[in-house]
Amino acid sequence: MRLATFNYQGMRHVGIVSADGTSVTPLALSATDAQRGVLPLVEAAAAGQSLPPTLGEALPLASVQLEAPIPLPRRNIWCVGRNYHEHAKELQGSVFKANNANPAVWPIVFTKVPECVIAHGQPVQLPGAAASEQIDYEAELAVVIGTGGKNIARKDAMKHIYGYTIVNDVTARDVQMRHQQWDMGKSFDTFCPMGPWIVTADELDGTHTRVRCWVNGELRQDGRTEDLIFDIPTLIETISRGITLYPGDIIATGTPAGVGLGMNPPVFLRTGDVVKIQIDGIGTLENAFV
Repeated sequence: MRLATFNYQGMRHVGIVSADGTSVTPLALSATDAQRGVLPLVEAAAAGQSLPPTLGEALPLASVQLEAPIPLPRRNIWCVGRNYHEHAKELQGSVFKANNANPAVWPIVFTKVPECVIAHGQPVQLPGAAASEQIDYEAELAVVIGTGGKNIARKDAMKHIYGYTIVNDVTARDVQMRHQQWDMGKSFDTFCPMGPWIVTADELDGTHTRVRCWVNGELRQDGRTEDLIFDIPTLIETISRGITLYPGDIIATGTPAGVGLGMNPPVFLRTGDVVKIQIDGIGTLENAFV
């Protein structure tokens, strides 16, 4: 099932996207709950409740404006760095070589603030030369936690997943390097495009899917989640050690090789660039940089 947050005639709604991706049927959520996007549905499912009934007729997808499936996450988005084998290799000669002395043992984990989330189709705002001149893209599969918990065992981790979405972990590389800690360079306004919707875990196995990214029509990234250094169950186990995960928490699982920093010489995003990300079984997330 695909669950989308969308705006129709000036009001935010949540609905079920048709299998062919051409229409969306609203669900009977209160206006207050709809403001939180799909998050109330995730919380309800964790409490053992069913989806609310549908409301009215299906709407053509072309007649609505998609919003981020969880427009304002309840807290920071968990993110994982250098988590594809080929991506780790392409950055081996960069400043990041020194940032993780033993990548075979522990993943790099950082966060992005929830306020930087935007939707498919919304523009990413380049911050200007005074703030950063090295803006990069990172196509990522994101896990949405369903049933929360602390100290989740790896063998049980997949049962805690509600579904999956796409995230572009946009990064100011010079800021990331300058502070030797990643949250600031990852959290500029609009630096977390998310969408186009959430696909529930019963319809997609995130451990076996393909992540691709195009910049201005040029294929830059093409990887499979089988190439993850730390797989999804390991990430959930690691992040939940001593930290309670809650329904609706989001974990961006890392990006494949092909980022701008990894090119020789590095190539960063400029005004007018368009980044399109596709993940098999989910769909397309596309945003222009302005």
